[in-house]
Amino acid sequence: MNNTDGYALLNGPVNLYPDQASPEWMNKGDNGWQLIATTMVGMQSVPGLVILYGSMVKKKWAVNSAFMALYAFAAVLVCWVMWAHNMSFGTKFCSILGKPGFALSRRFILQEYARRYIPMADYVYYQFVFAAITVILLGGSLLGRMNFYAWMLFVPMWLTLSYTVGAFSIWGGGFLEKHIIDYAGGFVIHLSSGVAGFTAAYWVGPRQAHDRQHFPPNNIIHMLGGAGFLWLGWTGFNGGSPFAANVIASLAILNTHICTATSLLVWVSLDMLVYRKSSVIGAVQGMITGLVCITPGAGIVEPWAALIMGVMSGSIPWYTMMILHRRSAFFQSVDDTLGAFHTHAVAGLLGGLLSGFFARPNLLRMMYPDNTYGPGLMYCIHDGKTKVGLKQMGYQIGGALFIIVWNAVVTSLICILISRIVDLRMKEEDLDVGDDAAHGEEAYALWGDGEKMSTQIRWQNPRIPSICRRQERSLVAEM
Repeated sequence: MNNTDGYALLNGPVNLYPDQASPEWMNKGDNGWQLIATTMVGMQSVPGLVILYGSMVKKKWAVNSAFMALYAFAAVLVCWVMWAHNMSFGTKFCSILGKPGFALSRRFILQEYARRYIPMADYVYYQFVFAAITVILLGGSLLGRMNFYAWMLFVPMWLTLSYTVGAFSIWGGGFLEKHIIDYAGGFVIHLSSGVAGFTAAYWVGPRQAHDRQHFPPNNIIHMLGGAGFLWLGWTGFNGGSPFAANVIASLAILNTHICTATSLLVWVSLDMLVYRKSSVIGAVQGMITGLVCITPGAGIVEPWAALIMGVMSGSIPWYTMMILHRRSAFFQSVDDTLGAFHTHAVAGLLGGLLSGFFARPNLLRMMYPDNTYGPGLMYCIHDGKTKVGLKQMGYQIGGALFIIVWNAVVTSLICILISRIVDLRMKEEDLDVGDDAAHGEEAYALWGDGEKMSTQIRWQNPRIPSICRRQERSLVAEM
């Protein structure tokens, strides 16, 4: 035994002893994992979605689409530490919202977070990257025509008036926290971003008709790279939600990848059966729906349930996007550029309901020791407690309806307000040009070092090789 500063510890590395920078309440293993998980989630947005958006759109919108994601990431962070974190997770102001306040003081960010053995700074930053990716996912519905100045206003307003309400109501101590099973954001993040994106797309208006009919990715290889950041980054998204390097984190990571791989394969298979051709874009969409669907239940369902959720997330959103969307006048009337409604709203709702069905009782107790969530409906039926399971499913449906209605109404009000200040949609002549009109920059330099080809073409007489000139003189002499 050694004794350092009054602490009796077993023989081991000196850096395991508590000191001023490592309080005795802090678990260095949990803290290290949380920092890694948070960084992985941040990389889903930057560079993940920056690359994905910049390459998944038409060439003339590559810069604008990537910049919308980058701007949102920066703007959300400043708003988050200034007021939005405490509105989402601070002292209760009302049943749906916390009191706004700074999350900047040394005393606040260096204290222990809720007996989880990590500093509050970890929690603040982890919840920030969740908030940031929610806004960026929403922006996927608006690519190819939204006025960037309107986007600059929209981001802080939507974060403040919409995201904070969903986060506080379900996670931060609001009226739904003790009732809704949402492990890592199926409702708070994905359902809200899908509904809000679809609503904002309605108010912003559609892309130009030509762009809407012909909108090929400008770089599919880069698109796959961005999708790769998104997929692997989800390890931190779901694995970091327990705020500990424990068995729930391990289970959540495994379930995440099982569901995602299954969903991708099902989506590609349906593309091949119906359209006789596999689609890379379809594979990415199937990947995303799998990631979204497993999120609300990643740490509280068993792997076989994650497999079933993957089958359903690869088929139901596929049907709504590839079949229903094309037949429905309602969906056709709204230009959802990247289909965020299907990949996030539909898949997020599906995941939330399936989590209420498959949630295993002992996993719920391990993840939420202080809450009394009803076990999944399947286990309740098995134990003869069907009413308890149906009650939990009712809570899941009620929570989803709250998120849908709140986001649809508040997003509409935000868009209406911004439209009184600046145009939501770019001017037609700017839509013809794209990035160069919006930012004075283009994604690819095709002529020279970023220079455009001159409109004045100078014709020059071709130089004739000397050997040809000698032959010409000899022929003249013979004549």
